[in-house]
Amino acid sequence: MRISYHIPIFTALITCNVVFSSLAFGRAPQQVVPAGSFSGAYLAGRVAGGDQHMEIAVDYFKQAIAYRPKNVMALQDLLLTTLSLGDIKSAVPIAQKLKNNPAIERFARLVLAADAIKRHSYKGAKSELRFKNPSDMDRLAATLLDAWIDYGRGNKSAAIAQMAKLRGPLWYDLFLSYHLALMNELAGRKVEAESYYNRALSDQAGGAAAPDTYERVIVAYASFLIKQKRRDEALRVLNDGEVILSGRSALKIMRLRVADGGLIDFSIKTPQQAASEVFYDLGTAINRDGTESFARIYIQMGLSLDPNNDIALYQLADIYNKLNNPIKAIETYEKISQKSAYYRDAHVRLALTHLEQKQQDRAIAELVSLQKLFPQDHGVSIVLSSAYMQKKDFADALSVMQQTIATISAPKKSDWVVFHQSGICLERLNQWDKAEADFRKALALRPDEPEVLNYLGYSLIDRDRNLDEALDMVKKAAALRPNDGFIVDSLGWAYYKLRRYSEAVNVLEKAVLLQPMDPTINDHLGDAYWRVGRKLEATYQWQHAIDGKPEPEELKTLQEKLKHGLDSVAEHSKSTSKSVDQTSAKD
Repeated sequence: MRISYHIPIFTALITCNVVFSSLAFGRAPQQVVPAGSFSGAYLAGRVAGGDQHMEIAVDYFKQAIAYRPKNVMALQDLLLTTLSLGDIKSAVPIAQKLKNNPAIERFARLVLAADAIKRHSYKGAKSELRFKNPSDMDRLAATLLDAWIDYGRGNKSAAIAQMAKLRGPLWYDLFLSYHLALMNELAGRKVEAESYYNRALSDQAGGAAAPDTYERVIVAYASFLIKQKRRDEALRVLNDGEVILSGRSALKIMRLRVADGGLIDFSIKTPQQAASEVFYDLGTAINRDGTESFARIYIQMGLSLDPNNDIALYQLADIYNKLNNPIKAIETYEKISQKSAYYRDAHVRLALTHLEQKQQDRAIAELVSLQKLFPQDHGVSIVLSSAYMQKKDFADALSVMQQTIATISAPKKSDWVVFHQSGICLERLNQWDKAEADFRKALALRPDEPEVLNYLGYSLIDRDRNLDEALDMVKKAAALRPNDGFIVDSLGWAYYKLRRYSEAVNVLEKAVLLQPMDPTINDHLGDAYWRVGRKLEATYQWQHAIDGKPEPEELKTLQEKLKHGLDSVAEHSKSTSKSVDQTSAKD
């Protein structure tokens, strides 16, 4: 069997999904050369910015502006690119030129306000928050920042009243409740602060829409309760938060610290830190597919006010990864303090970034160090095991899993992933009986898990064992995950192995539609076409598989099929690679 190990499914254990693009890692940086015209410089800046070479983009936009100093498009792009780099100081004079332009006033005025707040120039900051055509987001940002500016000027009661009277869409409620809680707590109004914390916590609909802000509510309220010597209540808030926001290991780390008598590293003591929190909340609220570049700007403005905000650094690093900028992602992850509750997640992500760059040794070194800090953390162990698997070092991968299993006295439902990973290692080491036992343990813990059903079912079919049961497993996996081209391919290939070629064609055609560029799936469909007599279509699929750059051993077989047909190629056991590679993450 051929199995190509990509980042494993177990990235689901690290709080949220990350999308990486392998194209980004092989992209050579552009070089800055003098542009001979405005259009040449401006176009070069746009291209560099699109490729995430932001420093180069800034240089070209400056060249463009040298040709046409008042060109609004070039000034706008220069402002946004400069803000993306977090260079607030350089952004300020550009923002001054653009603050009355309705198309860009949102960012121009916010950066001017942030700069003024940082300098404690509160009167100047207020004057910048007057939008001509404010959106709902602009109104919320302006009101929250304006209130914190008034608080900084000593007008505490007026600041609280101003924030409390804002009316708007329902999604305002979480942000208003949270910042009213923070402001009342800072003002020493404990009863009012607790009331707003509870109001924010009860807004689970708002929390579902803005989970990162909801996490901050949980952390801030728990910190508040600890200060009131109500540690048991703080533990309950953190525990409930773990349930509501499942998979966020930072909350678990905080809960364990609190249970051990420690404190939570959360503090809003100044208007600057509070304004930074506003930018963080807004940035994470809009951080969706396609809007990451704008989310980055809000978070960068927040970091200008509170440069050591670990959660903001963590979010910024994740955005860099989503935008295919691994170098900046690594730099940012590494800024997060080891004392931070977000250190664990940041360094798992850091290791995953190294893995995406095929730097397995760096990833393994990072994870080995992390495992020493978190010896009971199964998620870290699983990612470490997966890093070894990417090197095809299945013996070390298995060793990590065996050590992890040894720590499990009474397996929980969530432990399915440990036994599944162990089963994969054993299967790759040709220890099938032991592998099957672990797969069945995983399935007993999580009977409807598509990854286990797919891997175990296909492996049994490949070995001509328990065929009826095995086919039912693969069918169930495909039914549970019908849009997963790799699992659908497994079902199609199972039909092929069972010589049910017409059914194989029908299913494999669906798999190719779902994953049209995967060479293994195209190869499988080509074989199925050949078996039903559609030989011209078979050769097309095999050629398409070659175009998809398969691994060397598959390339040789495909070339033989194109020359001589399937019947001349010796039948041998085939892997489904990504199709049966239940360890691949499809983020």
